Amino acid sequence: MKMIMAVISDEDSNPVISELSRAGFGVTRLCSTGGFLRSGNTTIMIGTDENRLDEAIEILRNKCKIRKKAIPNLEMSGGMGVMGSAFPMEVTVGGATLFVFNVERFEKL
Repeated sequence: MKMIMAVISDEDSNPVISELSRAGFGVTRLCSTGGFLRSGNTTIMIGTDENRLDEAIEILRNKCKIRKKAIPNLEMSGGMGVMGSAFPMEVTVGGATLFVFNVERFEKL
């Protein structure tokens, strides 16, 4: 048995969880916050048999969209520690970060 832990964007969480559920995967949702943009993320845990691992990963790959987002960019002026004006900077967000673990034992109580 395998456990997939996936960190995904909040924007993608409902479509991902719906599709995984339709395909018969059990999903546990955990709320989390990203470190870089401090944006809302969802961490999901998916337990699956090894022979369905690629199927679950393919659903994540298809549903977790990479997108561009404008954020304020605070530039330091002249190295003096004085904040300059903020202007938007485009960054890439979304997608998914996956971790796959071997599960030694599973019990549903």
